[in-house]
Amino acid sequence: MAEYIILSKLTDEGRKTVKNKPGRIMEVNKELEAMGVKVKKQYAILGPYDFVNIVEAPDNETIMKMSVELGSRGSVELLSLPAIDIEAFTKKST
Repeated sequence: MAEYIILSKLTDEGRKTVKNKPGRIMEVNKELEAMGVKVKKQYAILGPYDFVNIVEAPDNETIMKMSVELGSRGSVELLSLPAIDIEAFTKKST
């Protein structure tokens, strides 16, 4: 499974949802699992983004489908970044 970093920004609608129903975040995590995306770590952050998620998925296509599905709801904007483990990155090819 490949790892990805997902940066997300709530829209006005998304902020209302999280304020009124904070448990919705965990519901979305379950939806992601049904799409083949496993949330490994999740952080609420300050700055230009509201959340950082470290996820695993089988491929880029799965992440793209997740992004389209969540983005189409109008509550969040996503930036998805493939992540390479530093040990794998620095390992010499033989």
